[in-house]
Amino acid sequence: MASEPRPIALVGSMGAGKTTVARALGERLGVSVADLDAMLAAEAGRSIPELFETEGESEFRRRERRAMEAALAAGVRVLACGGGIVTDPGSRALLATRCHVIWLAVSPEVAAARIRDQRAGRPLAAGPNPVARLAALARERDPLYAGVAATRIETDHRTPAEVLEAVLAALPPA
Repeated sequence: MASEPRPIALVGSMGAGKTTVARALGERLGVSVADLDAMLAAEAGRSIPELFETEGESEFRRRERRAMEAALAAGVRVLACGGGIVTDPGSRALLATRCHVIWLAVSPEVAAARIRDQRAGRPLAAGPNPVARLAALARERDPLYAGVAATRIETDHRTPAEVLEAVLAALPPA
């Protein structure tokens, strides 16, 4: 008897297109989708920047891991993960053991351009030089994404539809 395929988890930097592609992927496959950042904000009744400010990043990462656990327990099939989910060892372990992980890679320059109008809602990209901040985050996180991802898909200069097709092509056969 064949086992059910693992849920698909999209990881990568802010601005990579995880939320957009996850929604399109869920629609194409006819499966449930969870945006972990949206789940966290709804559960807490506060925005992501407010959670960072009042609780700090370590508490945010703990909440993020619990949200992923809840989504997986509920049978969600596609997860749009927050950019920093890989910084938590427990979250990395869940991703590695429970999900088919796809890394949507984006350059700091393209990511900064994509999130230009949303920087107030992204505490780790705040400040006068978002490209430098995103480059620093990439140096820290890219090895962690590589450690959990089955596939890396470049998203620079690709439309969400093109990224979706690349994700679909990267999925294991059903």
